[in-house]
Amino acid sequence: MRLLPIAVLCLGLGACAAPEKPPADDDLYQALGGQAGIARIVEGLLINISENPRIVHHFQDTDIDRLHDMLIEQFCFEAGGPCEYTGDSMAESHTGMDLTESDFNALVEDLIAAMQEQGVPVAAQNRLLARLAPMRSDIIYR
Repeated sequence: MRLLPIAVLCLGLGACAAPEKPPADDDLYQALGGQAGIARIVEGLLINISENPRIVHHFQDTDIDRLHDMLIEQFCFEAGGPCEYTGDSMAESHTGMDLTESDFNALVEDLIAAMQEQGVPVAAQNRLLARLAPMRSDIIYR
C-alpha cells in the first residue's frame, strides 16, 4: 500500500505536465517485461476492473478485445517499446463518460495491483504511472 500515495502524487503532479515524447530508450519497456510482460499487466488490469464494483459499470458497453489491444499499444509506446499507439485520443475515448477522480483513482489502483502481481519493480511502476499521468485531464469529467 506504500506505493499508492506515491502513485497518487505522481498522477496529481503529472496532470499539470505537458505530454512527453516517448522515452529515448527502452529501459522502462524492458522493466515491464517487454511485450509479453505488458500483455500480462493489461490482462491483469482488465481482470481487476471486471472485479471492481466501483468502475466495472463504465466498461459495460466497451469492446474489451479492442481495449485490450489499445492498452497494450499505449503502454508499450509510453514505455519506449517498439509500438505505435493507433487508438483514439484519451479525450475522444472518454468524452461523454463523465468519469470522476474517484473512478480514475480506482483504475490506477487496479493497474498498480496488476503490476505488483507481475512483480514489476516499484520504480518501474512509478515511471509508467508518471508517463500516463498527463492523460488524466483528458479522461475525467468529460
